[in-house]
Amino acid sequence: MMMNDTAELSPVSAAAADAERIRRQRTDSHTRDLINQAVASIPTLGLQRAAEFLATMNVPAEVAVRVLVYPNRRRAN
Repeated sequence: MMMNDTAELSPVSAAAADAERIRRQRTDSHTRDLINQAVASIPTLGLQRAAEFLATMNVPAEVAVRVLVYPNRRRAN
């Protein structure tokens, strides 16, 4: 039987984990699609062009840097 990830945490830690999960929930599918396009274009157009595309499309700089420079920090879906 598998336990819920938050079952072993203290109530404070469980609440923090739940808050983090909610914060990370994606609500902007348009930005997600733009980011996916930019990331997919990196092999052919390069990182700079992908960054320029995101800037032109008004993706927040903080988000663009996170997804382009730190790909392991991208959110799933």
